Amino acid sequence: MIEGKVWGTTEPLIVNSSLEIHRIKIYRGGYCSLHKHQAKANAFYVITGQLVIERHKKDYKLIDKTTLTKGEFTVVPAGEEHKFEAEKETEALEIYWSSLNPDDIIRANVGGLINYL
Repeated sequence: MIEGKVWGTTEPLIVNSSLEIHRIKIYRGGYCSLHKHQAKANAFYVITGQLVIERHKKDYKLIDKTTLTKGEFTVVPAGEEHKFEAEKETEALEIYWSSLNPDDIIRANVGGLINYL
């Protein structure tokens, strides 16, 4: 089932006790909340578009900013604050593994949409 988000849509492709794979479609300028997962790791693989992944320290200071394009991926370890932002309309796979508790998220803020016009 495709779920609407303020930044685009997410569609679960595989969901079981040890792995989740979601197809995400992100509007140009769409971004998710700055958040972390306590026990699960997270990876992003870009199918089309351009996706920026920010990783932050415990005090939410930026430690890494990676721009991904078609065919590229990055991994965010469990417990690390992160967010994504699409500089172009983007389709990607979001992959989770390890402890897959759906309540395993702590948000520092909310996602939204940047108007690039």
